[in-house]
Amino acid sequence: MNRLKVLTDNDPVLRKKAVSIPVIDGSIKKLASDMIYTMQAENGVGLAAPQVGKSIRLIVIQMPGEDPFAIINPRIIKSEGEREVVEGCLSVPGYEGVVKRSVSVVTKGLDCDGKQLRIKAGGLLAQAIEHELDHLEGVLFTDRIEDSNKLYRIENTYSGDAC
Repeated sequence: MNRLKVLTDNDPVLRKKAVSIPVIDGSIKKLASDMIYTMQAENGVGLAAPQVGKSIRLIVIQMPGEDPFAIINPRIIKSEGEREVVEGCLSVPGYEGVVKRSVSVVTKGLDCDGKQLRIKAGGLLAQAIEHELDHLEGVLFTDRIEDSNKLYRIENTYSGDAC
């Protein structure tokens, strides 16, 4: 596995809408594996392909104490509720902010074997899925901060709840 370079908020790739993956081949599986390795090395909860310079619809997530997984061509088909959460991002080092996220989401996509996934998520997992899907749309968590007083500079390079 290779540790990939995580792009920061000034990189134009992070602002592009990612394209769907038409075929799951060995290069996609390797990228997913490298992304998981990178996410773990960076102490993240999630990582989207645009964050490593690939403008394709692939995300990886790992909840604390659980196995990591990838979702190819993910989409949220249902969301419920709203809550304020503190987020950080590997692509926006040194900052955390308060954003609004859904209480729960239902997501569809494919796993690395091309099998259909349907994930019902709440809490941190729902937050991570929404955060990573934002990356696929060219949106950073800082774009969702409604009040500039809710963006904070932090001492550590990353200590947020998600992604």
